[in-house]
Amino acid sequence: MTGRTVKTLHVPFYVPILNPLIHTLLRLGVPVGPMALLTVPGLKTGKSHTNPVAPFEHKGRRYLLSPYGQVNWVRNLRATGQATVRRGWHKETVIAVEMAPEEAAPVLREVIMQYLPTRMGEMILRPNFDVETDSPLTDFVDEARRHPVFELHGSPSA
Repeated sequence: MTGRTVKTLHVPFYVPILNPLIHTLLRLGVPVGPMALLTVPGLKTGKSHTNPVAPFEHKGRRYLLSPYGQVNWVRNLRATGQATVRRGWHKETVIAVEMAPEEAAPVLREVIMQYLPTRMGEMILRPNFDVETDSPLTDFVDEARRHPVFELHGSPSA
């Protein structure tokens, strides 16, 4: 990251305000862009926690990344390796495998290239990502260290 100023990750003020609304809409089956509900057992209590997230596909595989870094759902998912993803009325148990930053970098670059030019991407991604769509892959490796990326696989028991 030589010569680059790394942005400090933070959850924007509007996320805790909008998440309950988005959660309710998604629970009712109302589509909200690429959003889905991720339910993960808590690390300490085992109690389920549900958060709106934006899973995406890249080259026929499914992924989930954290735009805000090491947030609670990331720590819980990392610890359990399993979650439920619900989009509309479709609910699926998934196995989540965290990718090494070097593996995650090309996937992260694809997401950034796809969403950063959009108004929503500018609002959500720009404040926490220190890359441009044309940044070298090494910069995306650095970002993948700060923004965990999980590959999602259908659970064999699903």
